[in-house]
Amino acid sequence: MTVHIIGGGLAGCEAAWQLAKRDMDVVVHEMRPVRATEAHGTGDLAELVCSNSLRSDDAQFNAVGLLHQEMRRADSLILTAADANRVPAGGALAVDRDGFSRTVQDMLASTGRVAIEREEITDIPPAEWGSVIIATGPLTSPSLSQSLLSVTGQDALAFFDAIAPIVHADSIDMSKAWFQSRYDKGDGKDYINCPLSRDQYETFIDALLNGEKVEFHQWEKDTPYFEGCLPIEVMAERGRETLAYGPLKPIGLTNPFGPKPAAVIQLRQDNKLGTLYNMVGFQTKLRHAEQVRVFRTIPGLEHAEFARLGGLHRNTFLNGPKVLEGDLRLKSAPHIRMAGQITGCEGYVESAAIGLLAGRFAYEEAAGLSRRLPPLTTALGAMLAHVTGVHKAPDQDYQPMNINFGLLPPPPERDENGRKIKGRDRKAWASARALADLTDWI
Repeated sequence: MTVHIIGGGLAGCEAAWQLAKRDMDVVVHEMRPVRATEAHGTGDLAELVCSNSLRSDDAQFNAVGLLHQEMRRADSLILTAADANRVPAGGALAVDRDGFSRTVQDMLASTGRVAIEREEITDIPPAEWGSVIIATGPLTSPSLSQSLLSVTGQDALAFFDAIAPIVHADSIDMSKAWFQSRYDKGDGKDYINCPLSRDQYETFIDALLNGEKVEFHQWEKDTPYFEGCLPIEVMAERGRETLAYGPLKPIGLTNPFGPKPAAVIQLRQDNKLGTLYNMVGFQTKLRHAEQVRVFRTIPGLEHAEFARLGGLHRNTFLNGPKVLEGDLRLKSAPHIRMAGQITGCEGYVESAAIGLLAGRFAYEEAAGLSRRLPPLTTALGAMLAHVTGVHKAPDQDYQPMNINFGLLPPPPERDENGRKIKGRDRKAWASARALADLTDWI
């Protein structure tokens, strides 16, 4: 039996790997480079179009780090490729994006079970195709999006997502910037830091607020942003101190050039060579010329050369709780499973996690095995529950979500010895429970 996967992003590739390593034949249909998207720059599988970071790798106190560890134990392609291509990023798991994509493609090719078809699929495949996984991501083509709507009978929701700029390392003035990780995590020097004095910060905020921005199309004007990836100028509009208490917060850093700054811009290594650095949290909808002008007012970036400027694109996702079964099958077309960001999960790792589950579920169905959902106490189970609606109240709007401990059942008030579980210990307790329960599921 052959499983067809539409979309060669992180979720599609992860699903293909889970099937191929169980001796299933897979055809991945990827429209790039035949048809480009607003955000992708190549035709590579598993291209990272935004940040090169898979976020925190702390499996004890951070929910995404826990998800990393669960996926490693489930033999995740994406985590294997990320670990093989990691670059310094403090406590985060960041990767050389080109090496990461190459590793994903090489590992899929090594199975001998995965064929890649470079073509756009414009309609929902008929039942004659057999088992299908749609993992076309937040930039699903308009024709396939419309076909999905016609099958599900539900309106798709949409939000804007923004891309941060990348700077050439040798164009950063290190006489004004310094290497340091916040609270000296990792090797203590994983980020480049550019400080802003109070006057410089106020000037920077004015420039953001007054800078020329990308105009929305009429049909885009009422589309909400995803709160976890707001453009910096939108954050600035919410209050002049929002950035200073958010991505530009100066805490945990020591300025070697003078007094404590009012704000700090951090840049994270973007490739293994250390030649490119990503401006952390600098998603933006400023026009390109404005980005160059405004960002070169930052101390250390006066002569910055940009390998990529920020951008803005429209993401779409389905109302999963209304249209999906618990194993990710479409209620109205049960031969089709959905995976990745189009289900309403948010983030690289979360998308790959849903792809991992879709692949396992498709295999279980083909092999005649009973369906086994991951426990709700695990990060995998909690993410699945979010996109399929287990936790959603009937009158609650469905919105994209990153993995977080709030999606997992809370720990008990006291442990087995009667001691109260509080503070950070609650996260550690939930993580230990998750990994124990995951072992039984695997």
